[in-house]
Amino acid sequence: MSPLDVEIIRRKLAVILENLKALEAIKGMKKEEYIRDIYRRKATERLLQELIEAAIDINTHTIVETGHTAPDDYYQSFILAGESGIIPPDLAEKLAPSAGLRNRLVHEYDGLDHAAILKAVGTALKFYPQYVKAISDALSRQGEDFHKLE
Repeated sequence: MSPLDVEIIRRKLAVILENLKALEAIKGMKKEEYIRDIYRRKATERLLQELIEAAIDINTHTIVETGHTAPDDYYQSFILAGESGIIPPDLAEKLAPSAGLRNRLVHEYDGLDHAAILKAVGTALKFYPQYVKAISDALSRQGEDFHKLE
């Protein structure tokens, strides 16, 4: 087990917060307007992708560095983060499906459903601030040492 890199976690949290702030401009946007604006569409997709990937990186890093087995996939990274006490289990269940969205964004499986992307913006704005708080609280609670979370 190697030491947890708190600075990496802080940088990843900063990415999540920055992207959440940028996504505020998309909240409430009408689907037709969203579809017509290719720049906002592409920006939204990239912001969501980066946000989700930052959380997955945090999950995987903290899970492995606390002595747990690496997750089998991105979805599982959220579930294991909840099971190991890094984030609340109910929050983990709510965020885990975003791993599938990340895959669709990266690989453009079956094209992208614009309505689903807009819905994902609302979901991200609702639950990812809770994720950031849970990770920040865990860092503070453990004196920046996740090894005690087992």
